Amino acid sequence: MQRVVSQKLKRGLALAMVAAAALIAGCGGGSSQQIDPFAPTRVIAFGDEMGTILQSGKKYTINGLNPDTKQVDCKLSPVWSQILAGGFGFVYPQCNTDFVALPQGIMYAALGNKVADVRDKIDLHLSNDRFGPKDIVSIMVGVNDILELYRQFPAQSRDSLINEAKARGKLLADQVNRIANANGRVLVATIFDVGLTPYGQKERQQQTDIDRAIFLNDLSSAFNTTMRLNLLNDGRLVGLVLVDETIQQIARFPAAFGYADVTNAACRTEVAPQDCTTDTLVTDANPTQWLWAGDTLLGPSAQQRIGTLALTRAKNNPF
Repeated sequence: MQRVVSQKLKRGLALAMVAAAALIAGCGGGSSQQIDPFAPTRVIAFGDEMGTILQSGKKYTINGLNPDTKQVDCKLSPVWSQILAGGFGFVYPQCNTDFVALPQGIMYAALGNKVADVRDKIDLHLSNDRFGPKDIVSIMVGVNDILELYRQFPAQSRDSLINEAKARGKLLADQVNRIANANGRVLVATIFDVGLTPYGQKERQQQTDIDRAIFLNDLSSAFNTTMRLNLLNDGRLVGLVLVDETIQQIARFPAAFGYADVTNAACRTEVAPQDCTTDTLVTDANPTQWLWAGDTLLGPSAQQRIGTLALTRAKNNPF
């Protein structure tokens, strides 16, 4: 009797497994089906000087020089937006040294841009174009907003400036959501804590009323937090690149990340920021081991790290 029950039980389990397998197959499951990786057809960069490539090919970091001509080579020392584009095989017209017939990169990022400028450039883009599911849109902006607000202190109170930083963070989130709702795929980066920059450190030393570096950090944090809280967070249209956490970790443990200096600017102050090259650095500065190129500008190694983070996010996010 026990043998008969056992055989019936085994047959029942076998039938259940077959039925489950059929159900999975019918729903599109099974080991043969894989999610296709995101394959954009163009890249669109919004933001400030951190992601800018000028028409000359120069960037706001430590520009690399061609070893033969000693001229700036735009392919060397790429900025984060350039690394993201290159990861998908795209170039921007501003650095099209291989003469690609139809470069699939659009550069809206520019020196001095603030969140309101990004909003206006999105307006400009939408006036004669659109965003689609095969557009990867990158945005990093906000440092110039923080600097603008900070310079209003102490004429404006700390609390009012913190509140305005939050308002600008929300405005950035609104622009990201706007692109996502227009069916684009967006990578948005948090901003680094401006108090950690050479500018912030000098302000701490020169101003004695309050700890100015902490105030800059608080403004940066208010901006980032409010931006993140207001993002469209469905995990499908928007990807977040945590620049703030990355730079904080480097500043805290520089040796662990291969940095020798995380407080000083490598570029000489008498040289225009876009003209800084490996030949115009302060004494003993190393372009790969110094975090900062200028007072609020990242060096090539940090740009590379952020660009790699952005590319990883773009490829792993379920766009």
